[in-house]
Amino acid sequence: MTMSDPIADMLTRIRNANTAKHDTVDVPSSKMKLAIADILVKEGYVQKYDLVEDGAFQNIRISLKYGADKNEKIISGIKRISKPGLRVYANKEDMPKVLGGLGTAIISTSQGVITDKEARQLGVGGEVLAFVW
Repeated sequence: MTMSDPIADMLTRIRNANTAKHDTVDVPSSKMKLAIADILVKEGYVQKYDLVEDGAFQNIRISLKYGADKNEKIISGIKRISKPGLRVYANKEDMPKVLGGLGTAIISTSQGVITDKEARQLGVGGEVLAFVW
């Protein structure tokens, strides 16, 4: 069966693994998901990610990050914004701020998949993929 929204599936897997306090989560690989995982690592929401071969398929193994004990979560929320049925775009003036700048918006632009802060610096707009806080 074909998946209609693979990015939402990735974010849901991360959210569920974080809630269940797992150390790692495996997600089927794509270029867009690798770019999102790279942003999550750069912004400090996850420890690292690796590409893992699973037979004929490639998966991204994401190592989740917790506080001093596993009860303290680094990712308190992750939400898909632009969906296949309703795309959400923002120009450079209307770039969203997550929790007044405490969170991160992941934006797909002509410069690649970047954060809202980078999009403001570059002066570009694009599709708002997700919010992470």
